[in-house]
Amino acid sequence: MSIQNGVVEDLKAFVEEHRPATHMVLHHITSLDRRFMLRSDLLDALRSIPEEDTQDGIPMQDTVLVKTLEKAQEAARDGDWFYLSLRVRIARWAYVRIHLDTLDVEEVSTDTYLQCMEKLALGTGPVENDWTLEIDFEPFTREFFKMRESRSIGSGVEFLNRRLSSLLFDGHGDGDRKLLEFLRVHRYLGQQLMLNDRISDVAGLRDALRRALEILSREEPETEWTDLAVKLHPLGFEVGWGRNAELIAEMMQNLLDILEAPSPRMLEQFLASVPMMFSVVILSPHGWFGQANVLGRPDTGGQIVYILDQVRALEREMRDRLARQGLDIEPRIVVVTRLIPEADGTSSDQRLEPIVGTHSATILRVPFHNADGTVHPHWISRFEIWPYLERFSFDVEREVLAELNSRPDLIIGNYSDGNLVATLLSQRLKVTQCNIAHALEKTKYLYSDLFWHENDDHYHFSCQFTADIIAMNAADFIITSSFQEIAGTPDSVGQYESHGAFTMPGLYRVVHGVDVFDPKFNIVSPGADSNVYFPPSDTDRRLPHLESEIEELVFTRDPGGDIRGKFAHPDKPLLFSMARMDRIKNITGLARWFGESEKLREECNLVLVSGHVDPAKSGDQEEGEQIHEMHRIMDEYGLNDQVRWLGMHLEKQFSGELYRFVADRKGAFVQPALFEAFGLTVIEAMSTGLPTFATCFGGPLEIIVDGKSGFHINPNHGDEAAEKMASFFAACKKDPSRWTTISDQALKRVEERYTWSRYAERLMTLSRIYGFWRYVTDLERVETRRYLEMLYGLQLRPLVEKMAS
Repeated sequence: MSIQNGVVEDLKAFVEEHRPATHMVLHHITSLDRRFMLRSDLLDALRSIPEEDTQDGIPMQDTVLVKTLEKAQEAARDGDWFYLSLRVRIARWAYVRIHLDTLDVEEVSTDTYLQCMEKLALGTGPVENDWTLEIDFEPFTREFFKMRESRSIGSGVEFLNRRLSSLLFDGHGDGDRKLLEFLRVHRYLGQQLMLNDRISDVAGLRDALRRALEILSREEPETEWTDLAVKLHPLGFEVGWGRNAELIAEMMQNLLDILEAPSPRMLEQFLASVPMMFSVVILSPHGWFGQANVLGRPDTGGQIVYILDQVRALEREMRDRLARQGLDIEPRIVVVTRLIPEADGTSSDQRLEPIVGTHSATILRVPFHNADGTVHPHWISRFEIWPYLERFSFDVEREVLAELNSRPDLIIGNYSDGNLVATLLSQRLKVTQCNIAHALEKTKYLYSDLFWHENDDHYHFSCQFTADIIAMNAADFIITSSFQEIAGTPDSVGQYESHGAFTMPGLYRVVHGVDVFDPKFNIVSPGADSNVYFPPSDTDRRLPHLESEIEELVFTRDPGGDIRGKFAHPDKPLLFSMARMDRIKNITGLARWFGESEKLREECNLVLVSGHVDPAKSGDQEEGEQIHEMHRIMDEYGLNDQVRWLGMHLEKQFSGELYRFVADRKGAFVQPALFEAFGLTVIEAMSTGLPTFATCFGGPLEIIVDGKSGFHINPNHGDEAAEKMASFFAACKKDPSRWTTISDQALKRVEERYTWSRYAERLMTLSRIYGFWRYVTDLERVETRRYLEMLYGLQLRPLVEKMAS
């Protein structure tokens, strides 16, 4: 019996045996008289059951009924039926309904549950012959290898290597032959790499490897390929095995061992050394993508920092690997974004822009075209760009091929729009595709799927969610920054997991969408730029010339323009936060917590770097609303002498020194977001030794070890968060070593887990391994791609056309 069935059967047994108690609990919940209830609503209702209520001497809170109800992520009442969506464990779901009169318990199918939600959302009764498009990928993946254990989620490549290696090298010789064919296809601009036509079969490869190893054993370890080529070329070997005799012998011996008795780890090590990554295209269409004067603008924030740091790390890794492989090749990385003619003082109107800190990486900007063929001159919100993306993909294809003189070896999409363009490009160019979501809107906006129609004129979730389903199922592999981004926690649903089953009433229902047990998911956590974010104690690298400017900005400059507030008691420690001024980032929530907590206001001052102080400077509706809310909060709580609000966008070097400035004064950083997919500012703050408080929803829950390397806070309970921060400052005042202990542990945590060098090495390895499996197996999933093409043409295209009309 599956665990899902076991939970349902246990519930049935309890209800049958304890009907009065069941009726009491359900009556208590349904008396709230709500059509829909979230998990938080259910938990609040269950906690309010009087403590004296027991069942056979057992508190109701400890019964099977209540424990099962605590697993529900949402509930709905439809007449006499009470429906429950049970997350019985991470990424495992069951759907149940209980009749409120007869107390019959029935397990229902996914589509039945979703139909109920649709009916309630639309406010309609049963409709005869009602037909809704059901999206179901399960038949296409039924025979494909998938993980079963929740703890394996996010370790897709390890699972794939174990399963496919055992099948490929099964003693029938097929795997050896496919590996040989794979090694023969590698070229760079017409130059043959690895093997030439002198090796025609596996037996010949084995013999050539043995003879080559004999030759190499007589050479000095540092003898370079150029001096060895004359001896190895007649055996069938071309450049690419290694820079010198030692590295060449190591790789050849590894291959010989694989042909003899392969292991997944051995195969991964070998593939990581194969020269097959020379050029990478990274797509990030929306926002203002540039290297200066862009951060903090609408749709422009951590993603830009992430990609630029990613590029620098990837180029270093690619250069190092190519040098180790003995190839004198300059790798190319092209970041493709949108060209904006009305650039507003940024470089967004430049077609090509070299990326600072790299040898040859560039930003390539391609304009959006209107329906009549003219170039669209202005910035467009990420919610409004869907009508431009298909043509953009063709324009990008032409520009990229011209820039690289060949197709790229890897295409990386970023965010929903970039992932869709990556899908279109990779399918046409037959190139390995990697997706990075950064954040998925569906989990950020409550009931954004169920009530999509109410928000579609502004957010166009119908286009975005459809594009997400297509791109995520099309990708060869997906990298995420944390486990939670994929599958959440035991108590919360992951971003990708939330796309497993959902409905958009009147449009379609997804009964099997994204499967987080698919081995395409891999956790590859980024880091912070170590040249910018480092501890205050590293005095040789600090920028003392900025200190007086920071001091003026934080303490002495009079309010006005981009500044509001001036500290009455500047000697207090600083509580610092920096983020975009939007609802999810919750900067106004932090200001409200601070205003309401006398204890926190007594212990510290609050510094906020966010948005604009003048709402007239904002061109984004949501940001404008949050700016007005911030002014209202500061007026309501009288915060002008305890909060310093800087409505400006700081360059990286200045930001790094600002973190250290706060650390010098024994301050702390707080990231109060309602949800954060990863939390790059958390890594930045910890890298500078700042004790950090961050949301418990999303990536920070994994980044920080609560109470050791920082602190988790619940943004839904601001009073508790404020109390936690105030208590920390009070403890540090009493015992200064408390601050130092947390600071040291934060630095240690980042060094162990979150560095760009580890990120780049892992991403390049994944690219090679998935490229290999795509070549030698049906990892390309042709049937799935045909289904996706149909979904794109018959569903997404009409939605986009309707949006553009």
